[in-house]
Amino acid sequence: FAKLQAPPQVKFKDLEAAVNSTVKYNLLPMKVRTDFIPVTSSSVISNITIQFERKDLQFKQKSGISTATVNIYARITSMARRPVNWFEDVVTVDVPSDMLQQAAQGQSIYQKSLPLPPGRYRLNIAAKDLVGGNTTNFEMALEVPHLEDDRLGQSSLILADMLEKVPTKSIGTGPFVIGTSKVRPRVGESFSHDEKLGIYLQIYNFEPDEKTKKPDGTIEYVITKNGSNETVFEYTEEVSAISGGAAQVVIEKLLPLQTLAPGQYTLRMKVVDKKRNQTLTPSATFTVT
Repeated sequence: FAKLQAPPQVKFKDLEAAVNSTVKYNLLPMKVRTDFIPVTSSSVISNITIQFERKDLQFKQKSGISTATVNIYARITSMARRPVNWFEDVVTVDVPSDMLQQAAQGQSIYQKSLPLPPGRYRLNIAAKDLVGGNTTNFEMALEVPHLEDDRLGQSSLILADMLEKVPTKSIGTGPFVIGTSKVRPRVGESFSHDEKLGIYLQIYNFEPDEKTKKPDGTIEYVITKNGSNETVFEYTEEVSAISGGAAQVVIEKLLPLQTLAPGQYTLRMKVVDKKRNQTLTPSATFTVT
């Protein structure tokens, strides 16, 4: 998606009403995922990723360009419905009209990053296709994690279809950027066998070794095929070999999927802090088609 600035006089009252409505409808299919990147014990970057199938959008053609436009309105409240934060964007996707049929087979993805204190919230999203008029609304709970200063902690484990370093001028800014990397989550966690599986995870608060000042621990990766529990990938590495310090270790891996048969798989990781004898066991499932 490209982002447009809506004129300040425009009021999308219908979308605000949709967020407030207890009647749920879905004429515009939409997928949503959330990921959390702790910054401090009191602030967590909450990434809200929204995906539309282009075949579900209506395009307007002009001067050889076909454009779909979607208005997105989201509100975050406490579980008692007290307003906490909100955002609204008008986003577009442009494709040459002679490539519209091919482009319609893909997806358009939008992401918004918001700082939130740890806690439990409600996320309500309403979206409207401004060309075709179809609308949808959506609600989910947000469980924003708390990072304890004296314990091993983690961000969300993100399975990504794009994982790459960004130019220096783009560090920390722009869509899908986390720190020095562009991390685009695969919404739905479904990959084709000719893609690479991106693995992104931040780990915090290793106890440093007294002499080297580096973290002392291991990270184990195991991928099993669901149903048979067959292990198809296994790897262990020392945390000290990963760039970064004990306060924050960033895991970024790209795993080719050519050798995996179609089916559903589970990635299980085991992160061990040897100094404190603490362990994390993040996991995620994905599908290979």
